[in-house]
Amino acid sequence: MKFSSEPIITEASVLLTDSRFVSQPEHSIFFAIKGERHDGHQFIEELYQKGIREFVVEKKAISDDFKNRLKKLSNVKIFVVENSIRALQNLVVEHRQKFDIPVVGITGSNGKTIVKEWLSILFSKDYNVVKSPGSYNSQLGVPLSVWEINENHTLGIFEAGISKSGEMENLEPIIRPSIGIFTNIGSAHDAGFRSRKQKTTEKLRLFRRSKTLIYCKDYEDIDDEIRILLKAVNPKIELIAWSRKAGSNIFVNATKSATYCTLQILWNSKIYDFKIPFADDASIENATHCIFLMLHQGIEINEIQARLDLLKPVAMRLELKQGINDCYLIDDTYNNDYAGLSMALNFMSQQHTKRRKVLIISDLLQSGLEESELYESIGDLVKGKEIDQVVGIGEVISRNQKFFDKAVFYDSTDTFLENHPINQFQSSLILVKGARKFEFEKIVNRLIQKVHGTVFEVNLDALTNNLNFYRNKIGSSTKIMVMVKAYAYGSGSAEVASLLEYHRVDYLGVAYTDEGVVLRQNGIKLPIMVLNPQPETFAKLIEYNLEPEIYSFKIFKQYLDFVSPFTNKTLKIHLKLDTGMHRLGFEEQNIEALIELLKQNPQIKIASIFSHLVGADESEHNGFSKTQIEKFEQMSNQIVNSLGGIKPLRHICNSAGIIRFPEAKFDMVRLGIGLYGVEVTGIEQHELQTVGTLKTVISQIKHLKKGETIGYSRKGILEKDSKIATIAIGYADGFDRGFSKGVGKVLVNGIACPVVGNVCMDMTMIDVTEAICEEGDEVIIFGKDLSIRDLAKTIDTIPYEILTGVSERVKRIFYKE
Repeated sequence: MKFSSEPIITEASVLLTDSRFVSQPEHSIFFAIKGERHDGHQFIEELYQKGIREFVVEKKAISDDFKNRLKKLSNVKIFVVENSIRALQNLVVEHRQKFDIPVVGITGSNGKTIVKEWLSILFSKDYNVVKSPGSYNSQLGVPLSVWEINENHTLGIFEAGISKSGEMENLEPIIRPSIGIFTNIGSAHDAGFRSRKQKTTEKLRLFRRSKTLIYCKDYEDIDDEIRILLKAVNPKIELIAWSRKAGSNIFVNATKSATYCTLQILWNSKIYDFKIPFADDASIENATHCIFLMLHQGIEINEIQARLDLLKPVAMRLELKQGINDCYLIDDTYNNDYAGLSMALNFMSQQHTKRRKVLIISDLLQSGLEESELYESIGDLVKGKEIDQVVGIGEVISRNQKFFDKAVFYDSTDTFLENHPINQFQSSLILVKGARKFEFEKIVNRLIQKVHGTVFEVNLDALTNNLNFYRNKIGSSTKIMVMVKAYAYGSGSAEVASLLEYHRVDYLGVAYTDEGVVLRQNGIKLPIMVLNPQPETFAKLIEYNLEPEIYSFKIFKQYLDFVSPFTNKTLKIHLKLDTGMHRLGFEEQNIEALIELLKQNPQIKIASIFSHLVGADESEHNGFSKTQIEKFEQMSNQIVNSLGGIKPLRHICNSAGIIRFPEAKFDMVRLGIGLYGVEVTGIEQHELQTVGTLKTVISQIKHLKKGETIGYSRKGILEKDSKIATIAIGYADGFDRGFSKGVGKVLVNGIACPVVGNVCMDMTMIDVTEAICEEGDEVIIFGKDLSIRDLAKTIDTIPYEILTGVSERVKRIFYKE
């Protein structure tokens, strides 16, 4: 072992910051980062066993114990730094300085990733492009993106996002853009800045050395700060400040149709007309930025139009879908680069499944590497991820098949579909990743489980955001149990549990034993508490290492009788105390007898003692909640003190309790509905993100006359001539019959449309007279723009019932931005 405080000099090609994603250990250097709840220094020995020999550690982590641990490692080099993230950034700054190529830097509140992806397509004929994978625009994402530049690249396109003051100063020398694009300014991350003006100023630091900046001057906050501040520090910068306002020097006029838009652009005193295959405002703005960069770079007008014709909506998210034959499909088509492949394989590793892992991959384009070097690297990456089968599609990957094990190859997608038996894929987790020209949507359509038009989309990034919000509330010393009962509140138990295990929560909670069994069968290893175990399921509790809640003497004695043969095995239980709910649990007068029973059975280990707050979601019950907390502390103390030496986890706070009674967090809290985006106290709803979106489609549209009746029992009577749409959702899918006769409203292209007549079992009729729509259009039942809280209020229920009522026949799509 060798400690070094010298600058980091390494031959490693992989900068590793997450111990869970090791694929090429012999080429990796690990940066140990100490976060709020996790410390990368804890995993050095584990990574050493996997083959990594270079580590960057923080000076504050080097204790005597840490040194003693590392002394056991041989042939290892340790770089000691003040801050591992800054050390990584500085290393990439040195790497960036080796390359004198044009680099486009993109920042703004929205549109960064779209603009970046479109530019990479638009300039692919002229340059060998390196770009940020996905939305890698953070303090870690930016340096990891720029690290991918090599001597074969001729254009870099990188995006940068910041969430607080001072961050862009770190990112600017890493990207060092010669050309800048500022997309727009909005409310995202406002909380990290004193004002919108300050946020704009901070973002502009990215362009302090740029030669050119493209932006829309109609955003006055941006325009003012550019002319006052940016021009002061970078007076020679060329500003391409376009505007939608007539009379501007650089003018853009948009004329929309249903499916496309015509842009008339005044540029250098000449007028040009372009057509783009989008009609929404965001796409028009993003495409306009791209057009001005092409004009600036001197691309011929006819060529610009030809390239614009190639643009399609960018797949902004990686999706996990249910497939045929008990398969799951990770759809990451069209995000086609080496870094994107690595990200998708990492996501695959997060799924704690016992299914076979299959990768279907096309030729990778624009890597900047020699062909053999690229595919040797891909082969090493895939081997490190323990993929069971590779299907390579394309002439280039096929001629480099020597770098892959357990692989088959086809020259085209059509050849694969014609010759590869699709039913060969059984109980597999399949990652599909390909370049646009390979039309991998054909493969996805064959592998996906056929569904009707109603789907429930689950945003895994929003789940992560909500988990981190509650974690920050409770601090690093308090553990967290997440409730995944009732199919994870309708969101999909195994998939949600995989994400939670990846994020290292401490416990999972389910209602019944069978729910825990399903999680174990899907590879989940976290401790699992079963809230309502039944005697007939005790054998499964033991077999699947599940921990029962014990709430009465009857269930306790039944459990003791069953486990009596297991005298050599320590069995964990969770004691439920009744402090006021009066549903399940031991009452105060039971505690002495309970203690005696526990003393008689030393093989039983109390994993936790807990109770349940009755009214933490409503302030009128604060007094009663505090009485419950006091009673719980007294009762649990009595048990702990009487049994001497035991240290069970104690927990009483649910999602609402975490917000209202942070002083009662004890050793652990139980997170339920809050994870899924509903802050039931209403105090901090703005901090949570919407997790689930229930959507369907319009099956048919009819134009009906005044006086006509709609639906069963003729309950919908038209008071005027109307346009009526039938949508593919009913009460069997979870759209409650209480939404009938105008009570419920859904969103059709942004317009709230009321239900007409009675909700049917499988269909519902809505009035779309005020909406511009056609058959096949998307309909939002609830989501970000139609709150589940508001939806629940219309039928006098709670969000829990709406979420858990979404039928399992409604297919779930899990996605990550």
